[in-house]
Amino acid sequence: MNIGIIGAGGIASTMAVTLAGMDGAAKYAIASRDIDKAKAFAEKYGFEKAYGSYEDLAKDENVDLVYIATPHSEHFANAMLCVENGRPVLCEKAFTVNAGQARALAEAARSNGVFVTEAIWPRYQPSRKLIDDLIASGIIGKVDTLTANLSYTISGNRRLIDPALAGGALLDLGVYGINFALMHFGKDIEHIESSVVMTDTGVDGRESITLIYRDGRIAVLTHGIFSRSDRKGIFYGDKGYMVVENINNPNAINVFDTNDNLIKHVDVPKQITGYEYEVYESMDCIKSGLTESRSMPLDESVFMLGIMDRIREGWGLKYPFEQ
Repeated sequence: MNIGIIGAGGIASTMAVTLAGMDGAAKYAIASRDIDKAKAFAEKYGFEKAYGSYEDLAKDENVDLVYIATPHSEHFANAMLCVENGRPVLCEKAFTVNAGQARALAEAARSNGVFVTEAIWPRYQPSRKLIDDLIASGIIGKVDTLTANLSYTISGNRRLIDPALAGGALLDLGVYGINFALMHFGKDIEHIESSVVMTDTGVDGRESITLIYRDGRIAVLTHGIFSRSDRKGIFYGDKGYMVVENINNPNAINVFDTNDNLIKHVDVPKQITGYEYEVYESMDCIKSGLTESRSMPLDESVFMLGIMDRIREGWGLKYPFEQ
């Protein structure tokens, strides 16, 4: 299948490397608003076509799937452009900026019969089932608490502190913590609590979020753009605890008993970059005539954005284009 990429930044480069190692995925087209940048990207990574506008790529009927790799603030418009031109979409997280945009995009995709999904990679990776199977096995007993964190020293990246680009830790990193909780604890959330430290530019720089479930379980999530965290996800049970290494791209799982003895180690299958799973599933869905992903249905993306909307509302954080 011919893959097109909208946006020629760093994450697009990672996808290009991924496609190079995949079977059945052709590096077909790259689009940037700067034609010289698009041509340089195409030459470097071996893409057949280079476009100086997103519209030109979206109108190319030879494109079978478009990966959207632009800033959060642009996802909605870029994805809608593709849907309106009948191009299937794999849109980088966060899917859109808010739930209203997500609902509108989902409705457009369904009414046009066009495949659209969110590229939040842990949803598609083998680690998801490995984690769920271990919990279901009862190896750590009854699980009542989950903690997860994701922080990097990335505050120097202008995109991450610019309100006009929907910057801040929540949409870039918090989406992973929330996703981790929803994947493994579900969506029956009764109450959400959070605290935040804002940047000088007016977006969230670090935060703590607690999801309280109706059955009494809790998920405690922390994210930030100023320091490096261990990125672990930990499940706590009455027979032990389980540590997932790196919640946004799990690479190993370690299980301990109540005396802190390691009782099981699970390696995650080797991968190209980890992005290949979302691309393979998207291609499979398109070939099967499906318009939604099995691993990340559109309603899941809408639900996640709804949670983030509630959290931002509590902080009084609106992006300029939402005013």
